[in-house]
Order: sequence, then C-alpha cells, then structure tokens
Amino acid sequence: MILKKILLGLQAIWNNLNVSGKISAIILVLLIFMAIFAPLLSWQPHERSSGPPLAPPGMPYLLGTDELGVDIWAMICFGSRVSLAVGLGTALLAGLGGGIIGMFAAYKGGWIDRLLMRIIDIMIALPNLPVMIVLAAFFGPSLLNIIIVLALFSWSITARIVRSGALSLKEQPYIKMAAHYGAGPFYLLTRHFIPELLPIIMVSMIRLAGMAIVTEASLAFLGLGDPTSRSWGLIINHAVNFRGIYFTEFWKWWLLYPWMFLTLLVASLALLGRDLERIADPRMGR
Repeated sequence: MILKKILLGLQAIWNNLNVSGKISAIILVLLIFMAIFAPLLSWQPHERSSGPPLAPPGMPYLLGTDELGVDIWAMICFGSRVSLAVGLGTALLAGLGGGIIGMFAAYKGGWIDRLLMRIIDIMIALPNLPVMIVLAAFFGPSLLNIIIVLALFSWSITARIVRSGALSLKEQPYIKMAAHYGAGPFYLLTRHFIPELLPIIMVSMIRLAGMAIVTEASLAFLGLGDPTSRSWGLIINHAVNFRGIYFTEFWKWWLLYPWMFLTLLVASLALLGRDLERIADPRMGR
C-alpha cells in the first residue's frame, strides 16, 4: 500500500513537470544508475594504472587516461558515487535537520524562536566557503567530515523557509481547533506540520544537494577533498596541476569530461528543483 502511494505520487509529480524538469529527472536517474552500477559500466580499474599515460579517447579507454595511465571513464563512473553521496548526505542532514528546527521554532515561539532565529542569522551571515575550507583542513580530508561540515553550514536557509511556512500554518483554524481539543506537539507536528511542509523541505533538499556537490568539488579542487575518493573535483584538480595542460590536447579529455559531468549533474538538480518549487507553490506558475 505504501509503495503504491509512493508510485502514484511520483507519477503525479512526473505529469506536472515541464520539459526541462522531465529531461533533468531522466539525466539524474541515468547518473544514479551509473553510480550504482559503476563496476559493471567501467571495464578498467579506477584506482590504479591500466594503460599508457595520457592516451587519447578510444578503445579500450573510452575517455582516455591521465598522466598515470588511469582510465578516466572509470574514475568518472566511481566519482559519481562520491558526488551523489555528498549531495544526498548533506541534503538529508541539512534539509531534514533545518526543517525540524524551523518547525520547532515556529511552533514554540517566544524566546526559543528568537534565539534560533539569531543563530540562523549568524549562520547566514558567515562567509561559508572560507570557513568550510578552514574546517575541512582542520578536521582532515575525510568524506564524512566534508558532509558534516557542509551540513553545518547549509541548514539555516531551509530552517528559515520552513519556519515561515510553519508560522502561516500555525494560524490555520483546524490547527488551533486540534490544539484546543488536546492535540499535543508531537501529534500536530507529525500529522499536520510535516505532511503540509514536506514539499517545501524536499525542494530545499534538492537545492542543498546541488550546492553541496559544487562545494565538495571546490574543496577537492583546492586539494582539501578525500584523496582516496577519486571525486570529479579531484580529477579536475589533478588535471589543472599538470604542467602545460593548456598547451597540449590533454585537456580535451582529462579536464573537459569530468567538468561536463559535474555541470550536467548540478544543472539537472537546479532545473528539477525549480520545477518542483513551481509545483509546490502554484503561485510561481502564475
């Protein structure tokens, strides 16, 4: 029964998406498929040399090799796991955490709401990337540490957006009536607030995923990513640090292809998030 409801909900969302949203959803499904079945799609190892260095695209090296002879297509396939894991992990931690904090602040009100809002204001005012660089260097280049750091600096915007929706929902007559007849905070949050505000949280999570993927790639490009992850940002970092990369033809496959996949993933998340926001808030369509 639950699976049927989920499928019906996905079908309804698919029917309401426009062309760009449907194309973005298809691209995301294909990238997720590539991440899950990376060992089957890449016939060369991604962590060690398997051919001549700097080989151009062709068979058996579909997208060429790097300076160590590692197959770039294999690194891109396994690197998609890193990008999607960072995006999903950050979206879950920051999206759900920020949504719960926003609903809690709106429901409780008073000094708790004011305190949480001041904390959110401070988090929004902080320059995210420089602080993330310092924290990533301090905690070490671990994938889990990067997800935690990204989540710590991403939850505030979601919390503010959800709080605004929760404040409006709190004033609805049926919410007041339920509270008047003895409904507790847990019942109201689980039966009314979360189902009503879940579309807003989901849209925020998609946006957070795109932002987290770009930030992780930026940290990896600066050399602060996990050196064992072989993420797309780390591939670009190695390519750019290769002496004379722009004076040769190596950039055409070593630098261009991971950048294209990274851009495709982030653009698809952005377009899908914009379309889902239109569905969640029909006023945007008008």
